[in-house]
Amino acid sequence: MSKDIIASIKNDLAVIGGLDEDTKAVAGGSLGGTKRISIKGGVFRKMAGGKEVGAIEDRHMNVIFVKMAHNPSRTYYSGAYKEGERIAPICWSSDSKTPDPEVKNPPSDKCEGCQFSAKGSGYSGNGSACRLSWRTAVVLPNDPGGDVMQLVLPATSVFGKEENGRWPFKEYVKMLANHNISAGRVVTKMQFDTKATAPRVLFSPASGINPEDLDTLTEQSKTAAAESAVKMTVYQAEESGEEPAAPKLRETKKVKAASSDSAPAEVADVIKEWTKK
Repeated sequence: MSKDIIASIKNDLAVIGGLDEDTKAVAGGSLGGTKRISIKGGVFRKMAGGKEVGAIEDRHMNVIFVKMAHNPSRTYYSGAYKEGERIAPICWSSDSKTPDPEVKNPPSDKCEGCQFSAKGSGYSGNGSACRLSWRTAVVLPNDPGGDVMQLVLPATSVFGKEENGRWPFKEYVKMLANHNISAGRVVTKMQFDTKATAPRVLFSPASGINPEDLDTLTEQSKTAAAESAVKMTVYQAEESGEEPAAPKLRETKKVKAASSDSAPAEVADVIKEWTKK
């Protein structure tokens, strides 16, 4: 009976079509989960519902940022990451400044100064045990009204200096800002750093967006999919009655941020041309 009713409703509402944002937001995972772009294995992969639905053989890919988290986030697990294993982190932070209120027994009151965010605290002796990442939402330039996809960038793709007209994410956005250009008004080229041992992505401007797509991109930035893409969500285990012991803190060394070199002539020329418009 219910199937007949659904069929009847669909026929009656055929001219209206599509799902509104409230329905999409509440339905959530039943619609296949968040769509995202993964850089696993040094390949750009489109994921939906946790499964790979497509891959790009090229070492580069163009996207448009429609929304970006304002700060990086952090997660700390008690052991080394194992693929496919679902475990709750010991501590996490949505802003990389302080642990989120839901963390019951954080190892430190602040991320800066925590022994697990110190360089060299990682399980291989490199990086930090507390993993930093930056959440963004992107669309494809040839389909600006299509799927909004999550792109989560690891610390290696976020920080660093310019390399031959390619920037890590943070420096790339700063470079655009210095030229009075919003990142969401640019078609951005993502390229894998072929010298890196782990997947690392660098960014460069490809062109300005099509002015006719501006309204569409603005609407995409307000969708539930975009909001979800940049919001940190953490799996939390059921109550066990046990709490991880708080470790002793140690001082972290201050690392001087690497400065960005000036843009190569061809990139500078492109940016100069946009700023005239």
